[in-house]
Amino acid sequence: MGMSCDICGKRPGRGHKISHSHRVSKRKWHPNLRRVHAIVDGTPRHIRVCTRCLRSGRVLKAA
Repeated sequence: MGMSCDICGKRPGRGHKISHSHRVSKRKWHPNLRRVHAIVDGTPRHIRVCTRCLRSGRVLKAA
């Protein structure tokens, strides 16, 4: 599970942090995940969803 969206599967991106003097070190960009009470297969459950999926309406939130 970890840092991934349960709807679209978005995971952390990897790359380099580059300073002003152009020294390079490794870094990660984490997805903006939220724990949401949603309807999954007809039953209410807590899932981890990125804000892009929430905003686009891919998640049916439970009451």
